Amino acid sequence: MSFVDPELAGPVQAFATALGIGLLVGMERERRRDSAAGLRTFALVAMLGCLFALLSETTGGPWALLAGLLVVSGAMIASNFSARQEEQYRGFTTEAAIIVTYGLGATVWFGHATLAVMLAIATTVLLYFKAELSRFSRRMTPIDINSTLQFAVLSLVVLPILPDHDYGPYDALNPREVWWMVVLISGLALSGYLALRIIGARHGAALLGIFGGLASSTATTMMFSRHARAHVHLVPMAAIVILIANLMVMVRLGIVTGVVAPDLVGDIAVVFACGLVPGLALTLYGWRILNAGGELPMPAVKNPTELKTALSFGALYAAVLLAAAWLQDVAGNRGVYLVALASGLTDADASVLSTIRLFHLEKIAAGEAVIGVTLALMSNLAFKIGLVVSIGGATLARHALPGLFAIGAGMGAGLLLI
Repeated sequence: MSFVDPELAGPVQAFATALGIGLLVGMERERRRDSAAGLRTFALVAMLGCLFALLSETTGGPWALLAGLLVVSGAMIASNFSARQEEQYRGFTTEAAIIVTYGLGATVWFGHATLAVMLAIATTVLLYFKAELSRFSRRMTPIDINSTLQFAVLSLVVLPILPDHDYGPYDALNPREVWWMVVLISGLALSGYLALRIIGARHGAALLGIFGGLASSTATTMMFSRHARAHVHLVPMAAIVILIANLMVMVRLGIVTGVVAPDLVGDIAVVFACGLVPGLALTLYGWRILNAGGELPMPAVKNPTELKTALSFGALYAAVLLAAAWLQDVAGNRGVYLVALASGLTDADASVLSTIRLFHLEKIAAGEAVIGVTLALMSNLAFKIGLVVSIGGATLARHALPGLFAIGAGMGAGLLLI
């Protein structure tokens, strides 16, 4: 038996959700002494937005909703102006949050409650982490800001205008899909690149390995191999960074596979997990016996969102796609495996993505795609082993090679399992 009139159930739920949103945002503002509004004000404004949205829908025009927005905005501007007159200027953050909360209340009424709640959580997070975001902003250099803007151009300007059609031999090239891969890889690399620049080398081997692996595991392996040869006492630490960076390759490509080809995630996760577990075990063992000090270098990673870098990766990916499609037509699956082995030597990303693309076009089966991905990673791992031996020397090889071989053997075992 229901105690609520069915006609009122929807509006009551909408106003309750709006009230919850207001309380959530207001709770964060309440704890700040310099805030112009707190718990009750935000709760009332959220319900006011919901109420004026109801009135706007009832009257059949947006005027009621706009009038409410003008009232709330005017009140906030007047309050801020009064504070400035009293030389107590607090900024405009709370006033902006009030207006956002009004809009979220209206959004709930128009049937987008889930979106409104998500935006309310995001708003609260932005308000709560004021100090952390301020420190992050101060640490960003003009180069970092330029990198972020370039990524915005790559993803928000270039990507939407590219045609979404298959071209070329075997219909292997789709400009939008090729550029989408560029954006995806550049985004992951940019996150590691910015993190490296912001955290610096002072937070130790683990973070350098993690973010170096996101940005460029090849550059990280090369840099720390050189550093280990020049500073023998830092060889164990350099080996840890190299191992973590190469473990991150599987994590990064696992994320990419989940975005691009969710149907492959299960099998690829098995292969990657078999490589991650022994590699991580040896890394943790090396960390436990580690007794080295000294300052670690920063990996010399190029900005992944520079137009030249993005175009180079896009061209390489397109070339690998064409080669894989042609060899798959000429030599069957063995052609795909040959391309994976050859292209994976220098760029595992392009090789893995081309294999996933062939799977998406239904030119190869899931099992064959997993084999191609694994071969590309193992080929790339062999190239890194060559860097460690040739650049780092025998001392670094003794510390790093057991872990690198364990990763490769684990992936091989995982491939046999599936």
